[in-house]
Order: sequence, then structure tokens, then C-alpha cells
Amino acid sequence: MHRPRPGLEIDGFTLGECLHKGGFATIWDVNHPDHTHPLIMKVPTLLDGYDAPTIVGFEVEQMIMPRLSGPHVPRLIAIGDFSEMPYIVTERISGPSLLTLFSTAPRPVSEAVEIAARMAEAVHELHKQHVIHLDLKPANFLQRENGKMVCIDFGLSRHDHLPDLLDEEFTIPMGTFPYIAPEQFLRQRGDLRSDIFALGAILYELLTGKLPFGQPEKLTAVRKRLWRDPVPPRGLDRTIPEWMQEIVLRALEVDPKDRYQSAAQMMFDLQHPRQVRLTARAQRTARDGAMVVFRRWRVMRKVRGFASPPSTGAQISKAPVLMVAVDLAPDMEALGQHLLLSTKQMLVIQPDARVACVNVIKTARMGIDQTTDDNGEHLHVSRLLALRDWAASLQLPEDRLTFTVLEGPDPGQAIIDYVQKNHVDHVMMGARSHSATRRYLGSVSSHVVAEAPCSVSVIRLPQHGVVAEPEIAPSEDQRQEG
Repeated sequence: MHRPRPGLEIDGFTLGECLHKGGFATIWDVNHPDHTHPLIMKVPTLLDGYDAPTIVGFEVEQMIMPRLSGPHVPRLIAIGDFSEMPYIVTERISGPSLLTLFSTAPRPVSEAVEIAARMAEAVHELHKQHVIHLDLKPANFLQRENGKMVCIDFGLSRHDHLPDLLDEEFTIPMGTFPYIAPEQFLRQRGDLRSDIFALGAILYELLTGKLPFGQPEKLTAVRKRLWRDPVPPRGLDRTIPEWMQEIVLRALEVDPKDRYQSAAQMMFDLQHPRQVRLTARAQRTARDGAMVVFRRWRVMRKVRGFASPPSTGAQISKAPVLMVAVDLAPDMEALGQHLLLSTKQMLVIQPDARVACVNVIKTARMGIDQTTDDNGEHLHVSRLLALRDWAASLQLPEDRLTFTVLEGPDPGQAIIDYVQKNHVDHVMMGARSHSATRRYLGSVSSHVVAEAPCSVSVIRLPQHGVVAEPEIAPSEDQRQEG
């Protein structure tokens, strides 16, 4: 079997300089006559000793990567097996490394929020493809030149539709100790919320310049996070906002059920800080006292695992972001009530959904048509208050209900942009009555149905005493499959 070296040619790829040497693999600059864009080759480091973890991890990565697509993962070019030389060739991500940023932490809150939101977006896209990373850390995020985050290194990952070779062959927990979730220590590898915990640890580090649980070198030290809480970020820096501490500490909860239930929900809070519901977590400035920790230790030292989660796809479906586009025009009151009823019915099916109530102020091409309503109140404020009144009977806790007033000359496009930015899973909206103008110019609902990258329910008023059922338009993926 070949060993990598500069100048080696294999399967048409010629190795250049070695770009990185890690404990389990080396990264090489490579070129190929059929590929003009920059490429890299990853080759596992095989020694003469016990190489089983390296071999199995590389096999896992070779199984998972062909099943991944999109801008948040490297584009796969080729795979080589162990008969000649095992390798994985991908595109070379040309953007800046995150390691430089983390070496200069703490970073400003505004910068940390923006980086963490892009990380959460990438992780959510990974979860949607049935993969839990299980080794998220700054070194495993790259950035494209356009700012998109890219997840790399899937040697410890778990794919819902593939056998978990690491779980089958090894009895010790695997991961990078400063970021590993408590359930990973307990050898639970099937919970996407483990990646949420890692995102919380990464954000903590970016904000404070410190790791929430230090640099443990042994598993016995990792075990302590089952009962020992980190120093709250505001205990290190009082300028960190309470809403930011709320997000970080929620992501770092010991029990997965107390964390964000999807990366999309965490990203949503990062993008809507004024709507983050503050709990006692937000005000803390010190770790729990000795007696509290002792009582927690007495309970947690006996824990052998947390409640088993469903599949990755089912976990995401269980915690969707549901957007409700509400038309607040006076003549739309009856339609608004039917939309409210349909929303309540949807929450019976999706009881853990986060609901984003949205209204659109249509503006002129060169500016806002008006800034006040008929009563002289500021239009944006009055619409927010009207949205809150509309949603009051949903009786949802504040952390699951947000209100946003959008502005734009094209209401349909404003809704679509919001859907894309916030990774909305389902849109519910009303459809106005038929009219000659609507038939000629088209409708907002038809625009959203045609272009939204998710499923859409269009609610109409009942005709002739018959209760109208929502028309559910397929998601983009479903349309492509059809």
C-alpha cells in the first residue's frame, strides 16, 4: 500500500505539498488534469500499531460524504480504497480559517452572534441530511469566500440510514473533550442535540476566550459535566447581554430535552435577540454552590443515559419553525380567524413547533407609502401589537412565539426571503377572495407557493357554509421529486 508523499501519482491525482498533519490524517494539495479548481486529498495516518479507530473512522467518512450535498459541506471528487491507498479528494475551501478568530477571542458580541448563526445554519443543513456530526469544534468549520460555513471531518459522525460502525466496534466515548456533550460520554450517539451542546461550547469560547469546561485530558474529567455547571459568561464579562447568556446556557444544558431542539431554533434566537425569552439562566453570574452541585451529583452519578431520541429526521420534524403570514386588513378579519383556527390545528400535530407570526407592510419602490395608521400610531408598532392580539389565544410560551413586521414592495418576496433566512419548515397564510385584479396580477399566496423552499398551507374562507380545509402545497424537495 502506498504512503502519501509529494509527487506521488494515484488514480490521476498528483500530490503536492502537505498542508496539515493531524493525529489521524494528513491533508495534501493535489491536482488532476480533469479538474481545474483547487483540490485537497485527505489520507488517514496508518502506523504499525493499533490503527483500528483511524481505519473505522475513515471508513465512516467514506460512507457518509457521498450522501452529502449543498454549500455547507465540501464537494466530493473521489474516494480511494485501502487496496492502494485510502483517500478522500474534495474541493479546497478557499475562505479564511476560523482558528485565527478563536485565537483572538473574546470577540465582540455582534461578531460572535453572526458567526454562531452561520454555524448553526450549516449544522441544521447537515441534520436535514440525516447526519449528526458529533465532533463539532472550531477546527471543523471552514468558511467559503461568500461567508457560508462548511462542516468538515465526518470520521466520528452518525448517519441515520447507515450502520454506526463506531458504536458497534468501540466501547469508549469518542469526540473532542472540551466540546463533547454529556450523553456522548454515556455512549449515546444518536441525538442531534449533542451538536447543539457543542455549538454552545463554541459560542462560549468565542464570547469569553475560555472553554466552558476547560481542557480535560481524561474521560473522568468529562464525566463531571453531568453535574458541574460552567461559569456563566456574564460571570467573566458583564458586558455580555443577558439574552446572549440565555442562548449559550440553554445550549449547554445537561439533559438534551432542556436544550434547543434543533439548530434552526438556536439560529432563530441568534437572529432575533430582542425576542429571546429570559429565564433565571440569563441573570446568573456565578456557578452553582457546593450543596446544589452535591445534590445534582447524587442523582447524575447513577444516570446511564437520557431518553432515547427519535431519528434525526424525526427530531427535526418534531421541532419545526412554523411561519404564519397574517393579513391584518380590516376586511380580512374573517380569514384571519380561519387562519388562527388552522394554526391551532397544526399545533396539535406539531406541539413543539416554534411559531413566527409575520405581517408585511407593502412599501413603494422608492420608500414607504405611509408611516402611520388611521389613528396616527406608528404603523410598524401598531402592526406588532395587532399580531400579538391575533396570536393571544394560541397560549404559547414566549420562547416559542415571535412577532415580525416585514417591509417591502413585494409582499410575496418579503415572505420568501424571511423563510429562507430563518429556515422555516412550513408556511401558513390566507388567500384573498378571487378578483379580476388578483387573476391578472397574480397573488401573494401563489408566489409563495411557487418559490418558497418549504411546504405551504393556503387557507381560504369557507364557501356556502362548508368549512374550508387548508390547501397544502409541497415543499421544494417534494416538487423536485414529483
